[in-house]
Amino acid sequence: MSAPSSLAAARSPEPTLPVDERLPLRRLVPLSTQHVLAMIAAPVSTTFLTGQALGLDAARTASLLSATLLLCGAGALLQSLGLWRIGARLPFVMLPGGAATALFLQIAKEHGPATATGSVLLAAALLLAVLPFYARIVRLFPPLVMGTTVLLIGIAMIRVAAQLITGPRGAPGYAAPSAVVLAAATIGCTVLLLLVLRGVWRQTAVLLGMGAGALIALTTGLGAFAPAGGGSLGALALPHLLPYGAPHFDVLAALPLLVFGLTTLAEVTGQTVLNSETVGRDSNPGRDVPRVAGADALVSVFGALFGTSLLVTSAENIGIGRLTGVRSRFVTAGAGVLLVLVGLLAPLSRLLAAIPAAVVGGSALVIYGIIAVMGVTMLGRALPAAADETPGGSSYPTVAALALTAGLLPVVAPDLYQGFPGWARTVLGSGVVAGTLAAVLLHALLHRSAPVRRAAP
Repeated sequence: MSAPSSLAAARSPEPTLPVDERLPLRRLVPLSTQHVLAMIAAPVSTTFLTGQALGLDAARTASLLSATLLLCGAGALLQSLGLWRIGARLPFVMLPGGAATALFLQIAKEHGPATATGSVLLAAALLLAVLPFYARIVRLFPPLVMGTTVLLIGIAMIRVAAQLITGPRGAPGYAAPSAVVLAAATIGCTVLLLLVLRGVWRQTAVLLGMGAGALIALTTGLGAFAPAGGGSLGALALPHLLPYGAPHFDVLAALPLLVFGLTTLAEVTGQTVLNSETVGRDSNPGRDVPRVAGADALVSVFGALFGTSLLVTSAENIGIGRLTGVRSRFVTAGAGVLLVLVGLLAPLSRLLAAIPAAVVGGSALVIYGIIAVMGVTMLGRALPAAADETPGGSSYPTVAALALTAGLLPVVAPDLYQGFPGWARTVLGSGVVAGTLAAVLLHALLHRSAPVRRAAP
């Protein structure tokens, strides 16, 4: 081969990776819309749950929904396109974490929403601070600990969702049969849709089930449906800054979210590796995980300022990439743009924010029941693997049992720690914190005391 030919070959551009492929607009829009349909149920239902639990009126709930959708869109753009060392430039979307919402509402109930906002800011700051030590922190949360935490979060959230259906204890209409029937009808519609829908539409079953429940409430009188007023139909839905007032910082009150923020590093690791493999890019957790978690923390800071809990990167849309074979990160960036546009539509926000509490509660029971099952599944995988491969792994069922006991005691006996000092009630009275700390400590103790296995001669 001649020298000029060799020189031309050397100068030829490297082939574009599938993850960096830029698609024409006619393909980009429908593919991005598909991603939005797959994830829209989570921000909508989580916002309704927050609004109902905090007693927000329809107008304030609509504003919170607008903020949530805008931040989800901004998060998808940040993760997909990247900015300096924030965002891994992978096809990710961002959602309000269901588990984080449960902890946010728990703190708001016990200490007020201003303290819950301060807790989100503290958790985001802690996450940013520990990212340089990522490799050491993530070891504290193996699958056994993560499974315990996720199961306890699901149980805690089911309790919150049930209270949406019953209403406050002692209030007029507490546990009204009509509310229970409406929630059950919503769950029934959701299950039916899960059975009959296929593909990406099946992933919208919760959202469509909520719409069916709202329609039942409207046509049967089982629930009140009053869209929020204020503003013309053409007005933009602009979120309100600090809707609960100035943040209040209380480290002990924030402990549930602080612990949860650290546990997300283990989940982000798995999601990042899986996404890298899906799009055909070499997996590099040491480089990419801090960038993904950094984007989570940054968007969560803005989320706190506009009334949300922690926002987290989601793995839901990885399945769409595998299903369609489309690996471009510009598709999820397009989904981020669409989410921003939807969040600015005031009529849609006001209409959605008026859905009855029982409908929200029914949909939430489905969502957070699934979270609890995810925890059971994680434990089911972790325990046999630990028994076979880990020193001292045969004692892991005992670790899980004691950790779950510590986490369930505040649920089954809420007054158990009533006589303890305030700081102890905050730590021990949160099932998620108590159970996670017990799992981390027992797991660490087991590793230190376990005998080293020797290979058979």
